[in-house]
Amino acid sequence: MHDKLIELTGVAKTFRSADGAPRTVLDGVDFALHDGEIVALLGKSGSGKSTLLRIVAGLARPDAGSAAYRGRPINGPLSGVAMVFQSFALFPWLTVQQNVELGLEAQGVAPAERRARADAMLELIGLAGFGGALPRELSGGMRQRVGIARALVTNPDVLLMDEAFSALDVLTGETLRNDILGLWDGASIPTRGILVVSHNIEEAVMMADRIVILSSDPGRVRSEIRIDLPRPRDADSPAVRALIDEVYGLMTMRAPAPAPPGRPSAAGADWRLPAADVARIESVLELLAGSPFDGRADLPQLSEDAALPDEELFPAYEALAMLGLAQVEGGDIALTALGRHYVHAGQALRQSLFGRQLLTEVPLTARICRQLREEPERVLAEERVLALLEETLEAEQARRMLEVAVEWGRYGELYEYDYHTGRLKLPAA
Repeated sequence: MHDKLIELTGVAKTFRSADGAPRTVLDGVDFALHDGEIVALLGKSGSGKSTLLRIVAGLARPDAGSAAYRGRPINGPLSGVAMVFQSFALFPWLTVQQNVELGLEAQGVAPAERRARADAMLELIGLAGFGGALPRELSGGMRQRVGIARALVTNPDVLLMDEAFSALDVLTGETLRNDILGLWDGASIPTRGILVVSHNIEEAVMMADRIVILSSDPGRVRSEIRIDLPRPRDADSPAVRALIDEVYGLMTMRAPAPAPPGRPSAAGADWRLPAADVARIESVLELLAGSPFDGRADLPQLSEDAALPDEELFPAYEALAMLGLAQVEGGDIALTALGRHYVHAGQALRQSLFGRQLLTEVPLTARICRQLREEPERVLAEERVLALLEETLEAEQARRMLEVAVEWGRYGELYEYDYHTGRLKLPAA
C-alpha cells in the first residue's frame, strides 16, 4: 500500500443557504490519496466535489471529521499542495512570467531563482517565448497552461485540478490532458499525487488509477473503481469503453436515501425527484427515439450527440427511468414500450400519460394528489408538503423537490399551483 498523501476521515461540511437554512454538502466522507496515484473524483451536481477539493487545499475547513496531509492536520493552505482552477484564475494585469512566479514569490524565493524556475517551467509546459505576454493575448488553452505552470513551478507534492479542462474545447482539453499525463508518467515533475475533480467520465477513465464516485445531497463516497490499464490509453479500445460504460452505470444508478441523523424514515418513503424539467426530459426522449439510436443508445454516445455535459443529462436519464419511459442499465439506455408510445403521441396525450405515470410511479406526486383529495376544499398549502419532505430531507433539498413536483404535476394536469399564495389545488372538473 502506498503512503497516504491526503487522508480525510468522517469529513462533513454544511453551508447556509440564502434563506439561512443549513445545507449539508459533505457527510461522513472517508477518502485517501496515496503516493504515486492519480484519483478522479466524480459526482452529480450537489455531490460536493469542489468543496472536498477546497478542504484538501486548505481553503475550507470541515465542520466534522479530520483532514490531513502526510499525517499532519490541514489547517490552511499548504506549500506542498497546489491547485489548478477551471477559470484559469490569472491576474490580467500581470505578464505570463509574473503570473507563474506568484507562488514562488509567496514562498520567499529570490528573484533570480524565481525567473530561472519560471522560465524552465514555461518551456516544459510548452509556453517558451510567451513570458512577456499578457493573459488577454493568449488562447484559452494557453491561459490554462499558464495556470498549470503556476501550480507546478512550486514543485507541489500534490496537484489538485478542479474541472481544469472543462472550459476548453474538446481537442484543446484532450491535448492538455495528455501533456499533463506525459509529464507525470515521464517523471518530469516531482508531484507524487494528483486529485482531479471532473464531470467528464471519459476524461476520468483516461487519466485515473482510481475513480471515486460521490452521491449527492449530501456528498458521500458511493463507489470506487480501480483502473489497472497502462497509459497512454486508447479511448476506443474495448477495455476503456467497458470501463466508461461501468462508470456510467454507477453514476445513473439511483442511490438509497438514508434519513438524516435524528430524523424519522417516513416509513421508508423516498420523496426525491431528479432535478430535470419537462423540456429536458422530452428532448432527451426525442433524441433517443430518433436516428441513429432508434430507441436504444450507449450513454456516452447519447451525451456526445446531445452536446451537453453528463452532469446535465443524468437527471433526465433518472427521470425517464422513474417515469417508466426508458430503462437504464449499465452504460445503456433504451425506450420502453410506453416511451415509444409517448414520443409519438400528440401534446394532450403526452400530458395525460405523464400524469398517469406520476400517479403510479412517483411517490411524492401521488402523495400530493392523495392529500389534495382528502382536503375539504381540495387546496393544500405548500408548507404542508415541505413539512413532509423535511422529515427526510434538509430544507433546501425539500424546496428543490417541491419545485420539481410542482412543474411535473402541473404538466401532467394533476394539480395547479398559485405562486402568489403558495397553494396547490386540484384542477376544476
